[in-house]
Amino acid sequence: MNSLEQRLARLEDDREIRDLKARYLRACDTKDPESVRDTLLPDGAFIAFDGFPPFEGRDAFVEAYRAMGCAPGVFDIHHGANGVITCETPERARGVWSLLFHSINLGQRTLTLMGVEYDDLYVKQDGRWWIAESRSRRLSCLVQSVDEAGTAKVSVMGEPPATFG
Repeated sequence: MNSLEQRLARLEDDREIRDLKARYLRACDTKDPESVRDTLLPDGAFIAFDGFPPFEGRDAFVEAYRAMGCAPGVFDIHHGANGVITCETPERARGVWSLLFHSINLGQRTLTLMGVEYDDLYVKQDGRWWIAESRSRRLSCLVQSVDEAGTAKVSVMGEPPATFG
């Protein structure tokens, strides 16, 4: 049986990891690349999101995010839910999350809605949790093209396209 201290530490770690993921998602929505960077492991973060090439290191990912997610006329919402955190050791944990992604892209005149599943690895270094790996798999996709009159027409429904963005 785990001691009271171990159980309390596990609860505190769970809360810190949930807050970390929320900071990451909120930073994506508010177009704050430096806060996105501050959630990812400084040395060795790995990002593999379905529809994108994999990113070795947080700087490569943040630059791609800055170019796509922070572009004028792009409005995104990442609504993460159903998080399940599994602590493997006091310095290592895994998380699985559902994500509802909504994007308005004025330049491309599209509305996108996707269901996504995240698989994350978190590590604790120097008393702080980091996202060390984040992988995503797109489960569903709805893309609507909007004409000049504001009429939306479904261009993708169901399976996501091979690439995104």
